[in-house]
Amino acid sequence: MEKASTTIAHTPVVLVPLAQGCEELEAITITDLLTRAGINVVTAGLDGNVVTASRGMKLIPDKLLDDVLDIDFDMIVLPGGLPGADHLNSDSRIQTIVKKLAANNKYTAAICAAPRVLATAGILDGKHATSFPGALDQFPVKNITYEESAVVVDGKVITSRGPGTAMDFSLTLIELMLGEAKRNEVELALQRVKN
Repeated sequence: MEKASTTIAHTPVVLVPLAQGCEELEAITITDLLTRAGINVVTAGLDGNVVTASRGMKLIPDKLLDDVLDIDFDMIVLPGGLPGADHLNSDSRIQTIVKKLAANNKYTAAICAAPRVLATAGILDGKHATSFPGALDQFPVKNITYEESAVVVDGKVITSRGPGTAMDFSLTLIELMLGEAKRNEVELALQRVKN
């Protein structure tokens, strides 16, 4: 994994947008692990409704997306799942946030089918990236180096494969923002056994 040049000195603030039909395992794992690390995680719904995830689980976002548009986030993390990733991709507010964070050299992260949001925003052009198999096939990306790794870090762009890689993905995000020691602390408390 590529090491971050600097970790964030203040308590990071991370946006996790929750769209109807998102992958619940990814959304919950990301939110849970980042919170365990002491990161300020804001979940935001695209509409005012309870989010019904891809397997029927009901998720209640902290805020409406419209209410957090002015927050200076350190990172956006996009859960995948379908049709959730497509709802994120077609939302102009999400595209604006992703482009703004990238332009300000902040982190943009996406898992499963959600890297298509980064592709649409032009964030994956010239980058190393991964996704759920086939998720990027119909999205134009210039000079992408596609990898089948669990997690791919290319500068401030982080992508991952799917529900089974959500823990590795989340731990990588923690390490990038708060350093290896914090990642190890969170991972140890999870009693995660490595083969």
